[in-house]
Amino acid sequence: MDYTMKDLERYNEQIESIAGEIGLDYYPQEFEIISFEDMLCYEAYVGMPSHYSHWSYGKSYDRLKTAYRYNLTGLPYEMVINSNPCIAYLMKDNSLVLQVLTIAHVYGHNDFFKNNRLFTTHTNARLTVEKFKTHADRIRHYIKDPNIGYEAVEQILDAAHSIRYQCHSFRSKPFEPREEVIYPYDNLLEYLGAFGDLEEWQRDVINIVMEEGRYFLPQIETKIMNEGWATFWHYTILNRLNLNQGMSLEFYKVHNSVICQVPGQLNPYYLGFKIWQDLYHQYDGDFKKLAEIRMLERDASFIRKYLTYDLAAKSHLCEFQEEERYYVVSEVANDIGWKQIRNTLANNVGMGGMPVVQVKEMIHQEHTLVLEHISDDKELNLAYATETLKYIQTLWGGKTILYTTLSNIPRKIICTTSKKVSIENI
Repeated sequence: MDYTMKDLERYNEQIESIAGEIGLDYYPQEFEIISFEDMLCYEAYVGMPSHYSHWSYGKSYDRLKTAYRYNLTGLPYEMVINSNPCIAYLMKDNSLVLQVLTIAHVYGHNDFFKNNRLFTTHTNARLTVEKFKTHADRIRHYIKDPNIGYEAVEQILDAAHSIRYQCHSFRSKPFEPREEVIYPYDNLLEYLGAFGDLEEWQRDVINIVMEEGRYFLPQIETKIMNEGWATFWHYTILNRLNLNQGMSLEFYKVHNSVICQVPGQLNPYYLGFKIWQDLYHQYDGDFKKLAEIRMLERDASFIRKYLTYDLAAKSHLCEFQEEERYYVVSEVANDIGWKQIRNTLANNVGMGGMPVVQVKEMIHQEHTLVLEHISDDKELNLAYATETLKYIQTLWGGKTILYTTLSNIPRKIICTTSKKVSIENI
């Protein structure tokens, strides 16, 4: 390490002072310095060391470790938890400049967590750490119960994880007995937890997965905005620090690597940073205007409203589609095609990239669950769809039917109680 803890404390005080002058409003901030092995673990467990165990997290850890070992990917410079106080992990092997940059970056994320409406509506930052610990304790309790055991818990977790983000709305309170359900119902996991043929511990596991899905949903919906906001403010703050020439050169090198736009890929740091930078100049640095946008928008609306023709053209944005064995560019960011690119991008960020499956009806006499895929011109991957339908049937307990469109033909996929899947044209 080319720094001491006192160096970090000194720069943190300066950064916090500048952040306050700018107007950033954030939770109390805590930092932990960790090794790269710890960072691998935290990244695999989505930043929550107290998270319950599941094979998918071990798989994620092995994949990350292998990719890192063979230089196929790098580790994040930091990881920030939406909690109060806000917790951030910094890699101890980072250089001093990199630590200073990531500390400033963290304050941007912290401000975003505290003020964006998706986070304030769907999460309670004060309870985050305790909630994840409680969830892990409950899962461990069920695993240790001789009447339940690891395999039974894993089976429910596997099924619930397969549809953890099929939760486009949330009820403020549980279903009441004999309550009439209004169809179509668009929180599939919640519906299965309430009406599936399940034991109470199974319903609890489903609720745990659903609550954690709710916690991560705002992060999915604001990835471009959030990373762009943090990147814009780390850039602004470090330009106000009195860095010497060597530190300044390293800062610009690291910053440019963060926002580097790779052809054929979308870098959320780059696009978010450029849009916020554009807005900063548009509003003559009026923080109140920027803060209002930060509070109200999500990625889809942010892109629709604030991605301009000039920015799309300068970013060389394009739209491409698969034709046989090749990908062909179908739109470029000229004065005609840029709006199509903007709309396609807005439709596919956040939850827009995930299929929407609604509960269409429940046939009581047969205990049959009828689902409908809202296709919006995106077809399901049949292999994934059939396996996921089996998981849904596990939670439902009866026959399960999914209406969808495959190869432009309306069809229904049927999963019986014995997990046999068939497809019929409608």
